Amino acid sequence: MPVFFECQRCTACCRWPGQVRLADEEIARLAAFKGLSEFEFIQQFTRVRPDRRGLALMDQPDGACIFLAGEGCAVQPVKPQQCRDFPNLWNFPGFEKVCHAIPREVDDVEYARRIARIRLTGSAKA
Repeated sequence: MPVFFECQRCTACCRWPGQVRLADEEIARLAAFKGLSEFEFIQQFTRVRPDRRGLALMDQPDGACIFLAGEGCAVQPVKPQQCRDFPNLWNFPGFEKVCHAIPREVDDVEYARRIARIRLTGSAKA
């Protein structure tokens, strides 16, 4: 049976250094959510990716995501797909040591339903 990780919104994944890559449509959605033009959003919140093949969100000085605000995400309703997908559709060895997501065995149908919901809304919760 597949294992689905139920996010507890602990924000650990928002706190480690890395890069949140952005697609063009995500930039448009995030800019609109923040009430900015795409140009203004890019100038204020993005950086060129190290591979120079696109943009990523900037980090706070401590390496946390620019949109981590206290114990939550300031752009939760429109967060990038990469954020929506963690830890079920991408993760890395040892992520369980810092991530508080609860692993649950689910049947194939339930797993597919939860993954589809993540893709659509960013949350597995109904």
